[in-house]
Amino acid sequence: MLKILGKPTSINVRKVLWTCEELGLPCELETWGAGYRDPDTPEFRALNPNAMVPVLIDGDAVLWESNTICRYLANKQGRDDLLPRDALARARVEQWMDWQGGDLNNAWRYAFMNLVRQSPAHQDAQAVRASEAAWNRHMGILDAQLDKTGAFAAGPTFTLADVVLGLSVNRWFMTPIDRPALPRVTQYYDRLATREGFRQHGRNGNP
Repeated sequence: MLKILGKPTSINVRKVLWTCEELGLPCELETWGAGYRDPDTPEFRALNPNAMVPVLIDGDAVLWESNTICRYLANKQGRDDLLPRDALARARVEQWMDWQGGDLNNAWRYAFMNLVRQSPAHQDAQAVRASEAAWNRHMGILDAQLDKTGAFAAGPTFTLADVVLGLSVNRWFMTPIDRPALPRVTQYYDRLATREGFRQHGRNGNP
């Protein structure tokens, strides 16, 4: 059975759990992270030198980086619907996955750490406002993309891009910031909520 190391509240761990649900893959979550066992130990660093979750253990294979793990699992199961084999279609999915892992995450991080995690290291009010503005601007980019596709991030059908973006959309709705009206994002959020994996691991009360 697959083993996932990480805390159940982590946005990146939840991506992997949702992917496993979409694939029908049984997995075991072994809790590491804040409030659990400390990943910053020699034992954990031997698996992931960054001392971050999630880590996937699949037999003798060990992987880290959540989006990479999601790609690996979909590819291993031959799920071309989630991660297309066609080069251009796949690139469009991975483009939005990489955007989520880089641009979008970097936009929301400071505001989220201040407003939800109440991190002592994220108490600069000006930086919080800048992060909120950047976050809303990036969500506007997603709204415009959804207006083009009419349904999902990379096109008319659900893919891995929607797994990783769905967690970020949930975080945007659950963080106490002033949000612009983005009707396509709101419809997208509700569309994703028809999927059992998102109800369990995304829109489940955790930001």
